[in-house]
Amino acid sequence: MAFNDLSFLFLFFPAALLLHAVCPRPGKKLVLLALSLVFFAWGSPEYVVLMLLSILFNYLSGLQMEARREAGEDKLLKFTLVSAVAVDLLLLGFFKYWGFVIENINGLFGVSLAVPELPMPIGVSFFTFSILSYLFDVYRGRTAAAKNILDFALFVTFFPKLVSGPIVQYADFEAQLGKRKLPRSRFGKASRLFLIGLAKKVLLSNTLGTTFYALSALEPGSLSVVSAWLGAVSYALMLYFDFSGYSDMAIALAEMFGFTFNKNFDYPYLSCSVTEFWRRWHISLGAWFRDYVYIPLGGSRVAVPRIIRNLLIVWTLTGVWHGASWNYIAWGLYYGGLLLLEKFVLRDLLEKIPKFLRHMGTLVLVLIGWVFFFSPSLGGAFRWLGAMAGIGGTGFIDGTALYYLAGSWPLILIGAFSAFPIGARLGSRIYRRGRAAVAVSLVWFAVVLVLCIAGMMSSTYSSFLYFQF
Repeated sequence: MAFNDLSFLFLFFPAALLLHAVCPRPGKKLVLLALSLVFFAWGSPEYVVLMLLSILFNYLSGLQMEARREAGEDKLLKFTLVSAVAVDLLLLGFFKYWGFVIENINGLFGVSLAVPELPMPIGVSFFTFSILSYLFDVYRGRTAAAKNILDFALFVTFFPKLVSGPIVQYADFEAQLGKRKLPRSRFGKASRLFLIGLAKKVLLSNTLGTTFYALSALEPGSLSVVSAWLGAVSYALMLYFDFSGYSDMAIALAEMFGFTFNKNFDYPYLSCSVTEFWRRWHISLGAWFRDYVYIPLGGSRVAVPRIIRNLLIVWTLTGVWHGASWNYIAWGLYYGGLLLLEKFVLRDLLEKIPKFLRHMGTLVLVLIGWVFFFSPSLGGAFRWLGAMAGIGGTGFIDGTALYYLAGSWPLILIGAFSAFPIGARLGSRIYRRGRAAVAVSLVWFAVVLVLCIAGMMSSTYSSFLYFQF
């Protein structure tokens, strides 16, 4: 079940709001936990017991670590942390990477080991990282271990963030458990944000996806320069509206139940450097790697060779986190290399380049990065990049490029406009201009909702792209 599923929109969501609203305050957390487990079971019914065992194991590990730290038993404290982290990573690795490992063993040694075909628990990467952040924070003493297992279980399974984040730290979540209030204005703001996210997914991402998927189904050798670039641009906008739309809906849903989550996207295509882009894209994941990998390795406070090592480790792990494929690792190393260039080689030069040129250069580099991201293999990525450079394709422009460009350019312009803050700022100004403006905005959002429902009913189901990660 996804947020753009009609069964979620008209069954689960209203039932969840109603149950949470009528339940007395002492039972609201239990209601949210039950709803979250139902949401998880809807997508991964075979793994509900595994999820509950994981929650129990990590809850007890947190209590044990706190007891070891208070007793001054540093070696046992570290042993408990390492053991708990190892179990969580082995669980993640089994479901996400075991097939990749077997395939590479088969290729290296010429054997034919069977690749297990197991469904992956929904949100396994995201709830594993949430659990790991909790364990690291308890180990460091940055947060107290959860005393109430229901609170910890709700933190892990809370359905708005379960499948694709944002990745929330336990201390931030726990601090809001007993202080949740929901004024009418806050609910209205969350409703608008939810509809914006739904429109991003249904009206923009899904529609842009038709162009990208049609072009990506072609052999790279049959792509012209224009069609290859059109495919990359379509994917860049499709992915942004897909994932930022999910994040908007997740943040809005959390707000409707009294929780405030930080934004996960901040107009990343506005960036004038790759460094800035990754401060604006998937903010919660970047913060996780910064706080739990980069800084513990020494961050930027160490000698240059170690800074280079730290960045390459972080970006290799970022690539591995996104998927079990060599092209994701290449994607991570690509960005690690670009960030090193910006930090140590081009820093002074970039400051002298006009902002517009830096912006355009960053967009080109990001589009190249997305080719590694969407390609099924490294070879496919290089062939697509070759087509973008005019190598091995059908020339600069052909009939295929003209056909898809004619059908997609209005939507690409709308997407490009929506990917920048000018539209949101204009809408906010209109909304604040009195009751008439509020009435107009309500009509506007009602139209958006109707269009989204029509889009969901008239097209085949399209899950969020980050569900696969």
